[in-house]
This record gives sequence, C-alpha cells and structure tokens, in this order.
Amino acid sequence: MPNTKSKYSEEDLQEFKAIIDKKIALAQEDLALLQASYKNDSSNGTDDTLSSFKSFDEGSEVMNKEKNVQLAIRQEKFIRDLKNALLRIENGTYGVCRVTGKLIQKERLRLVPHATLSIEAKRKQ
Repeated sequence: MPNTKSKYSEEDLQEFKAIIDKKIALAQEDLALLQASYKNDSSNGTDDTLSSFKSFDEGSEVMNKEKNVQLAIRQEKFIRDLKNALLRIENGTYGVCRVTGKLIQKERLRLVPHATLSIEAKRKQ
C-alpha cells in the first residue's frame, strides 16, 4: 500500500521542490509576457486609416487585451498555488490530501505539484 506513510521523505520533498521551482520560473516568464502584451499602449499603425476600419481594429485590440488580462489573472493564481505548495513543503504538510489525510500519489504530484487532493477525493467532489 503506497499511501501508508504519513509524509514524504526529505529526498522526495526536494524533488517536488525542484519541480515547483521550475514551474514557478516558467509561469513568471509567461506572466511577464502576458502583462507586457496588455500593458502595451503602442499604436498598431492605424493612425492614417479610415475611422470605420480603425474602430474595428481598436475593438479587436480591446478584446485581445481583455483575454490577456484574464490569462494573466489565471497565471497569477497558478503561481500563488505553487508558492503555497512550497510553504506546505516547509511546514511538513505537502503531499497529504486535505480530505482523506492520505498521501497523494507521487505521479499526481509530479504532474500537478500544487495538488491538495488525492484522485480519490477529487472524484468525490
């Protein structure tokens, strides 16, 4: 029975910490790109375009910015969840399902390192 232990070994926790650190770095890079794209106020070269065409272009630009803002918000939440996982590593609760109290499978944590629920608990939701 793989979930009979109450917590992961120090070696396992270091492996998960490395995975989380790498994911945080990548997520922060993605977030910076998203923020740059919606904070960019430069003109797209439509200054000399007929006003009816310019309004279409501006509408499309607003929609793209709104989409990027939503993606950035989602990315910020992902980074926050990953940082919370690092805190759980520090306080010794990482990898323990908050519903069942059993260890979350290593394979799940490698894929979703910020998981707080085992597959069993997630299915019951």
